[in-house]
Amino acid sequence: MSSFTSPLTITGVSVALPDIRADLGAGLTASQWVITGYNACFASFLVAMGSLADVVGRRRIFAGGVAVFCATGLAAAAAQDVLTLNAVRVLGGVGAAASATGGSAILAATFHGAARVRAFGLLGTVIGAGLAFGPTLGGLLVETLGWRAAFGMPAALAGLVLVFVPRLPAARGEPGRRIDWAGAALFTGALLALIASIVEGGERGFGGPLVLGGFVLAGALAAAFAAVERRTGDPMFELALLANRRFSSYAVAAGSIVFVLVPILVYLPSYLISVVGLNAGEAGLWLLMLTAPTVVLPTAGAALAKRIAAGPLVAGSVAVTGVGVLLLVTIGPGSTPWALAAPLALTGAGFGLSTGLLDGLAVTAVRPEQAGTAAGMFSTARLATETIAIAVVGAALAVLSGDRLTGAHYTDALRIVCAALAVFAAVATACVLVLSRKPVGRGPVAGG
Repeated sequence: MSSFTSPLTITGVSVALPDIRADLGAGLTASQWVITGYNACFASFLVAMGSLADVVGRRRIFAGGVAVFCATGLAAAAAQDVLTLNAVRVLGGVGAAASATGGSAILAATFHGAARVRAFGLLGTVIGAGLAFGPTLGGLLVETLGWRAAFGMPAALAGLVLVFVPRLPAARGEPGRRIDWAGAALFTGALLALIASIVEGGERGFGGPLVLGGFVLAGALAAAFAAVERRTGDPMFELALLANRRFSSYAVAAGSIVFVLVPILVYLPSYLISVVGLNAGEAGLWLLMLTAPTVVLPTAGAALAKRIAAGPLVAGSVAVTGVGVLLLVTIGPGSTPWALAAPLALTGAGFGLSTGLLDGLAVTAVRPEQAGTAAGMFSTARLATETIAIAVVGAALAVLSGDRLTGAHYTDALRIVCAALAVFAAVATACVLVLSRKPVGRGPVAGG
């Protein structure tokens, strides 16, 4: 239940953005932070909270995260200005990171063997459902109860989760385990500086000293993070895993698919409402054409994996997503569900075919003793890429539309963004194919 609410407040809130802008008098950049601020802190604190759970205790971190998520959701529903809304959303992202990592750690410690596989398979399905049906549920809530319900409903679910927390295993911390505080601080700072620079660059201009300074700061912190991780005895990330070509290929594929899909999930609802003229409920229903494949196709992806080599199958998933977003350049004010059915279904199909499959492939591509670290790196890389994608696309739409997400300005900007995402997907497909090839004249890669 807690895992369902976290993605719900990313894609579900996207349908509420036009109403939030109108009700709170928020500008485009300020309203983008409603989603980007939450997602940025979710991604940035994921690994740090995982380490903290191992030391302090998994149930404590999980319960604390759910409580923070619940409180900030209620505060967001009651916010009277966009500054307050963004501030509580940032804190909500930290709470979501704590509940996600604490909950996963409890599952890993409680279930073993085939039962663990089933538990994490169900967890992945629930997360996918929250991401997929967020726009539809959010649209119905906004249409019937107003935009504040898009924050209030997930908060209410989190409150219900807290009722059941005492029945969870205690999952106490591991004595002697250390937290890589330096690595956590540097990673979090680098990601937040990068995202803030991208978002603010859309409004202030990317040549401004403040924005350029943010990019320089992000680069410096990232370099320092890499240096610290190589020297510490208990690092957050084992950077040597990046030399594993198979692991890297799966990470590139997963990041590329969400880089294309999630920004469309976030920004397409506002286009359907502002330009096509739908209400929030109708926009959410139209988005089912994009999200339904993400839920119904994982079984097909697993079946194909038994017949097709992993490299071509994974690359094909990225390519399908790219074809879908390329076809989306036909979108316009007069678009109908029939005209958008194929572009949206194909864009979602790439994610559906690879959901769960990529996580399993990434873990099996490394040595067994590296599986935990690989899983953490893989999840964090995917979520960080998703967050950066939302910021990049939001900034691009702001610049290309002249900060006017209405009418012809918005249509032209969205079409250019879709074309650029298609090019990105094509390049990513080629990279996955190259990385998945076994190097000539060498033995198998590490863990392979």
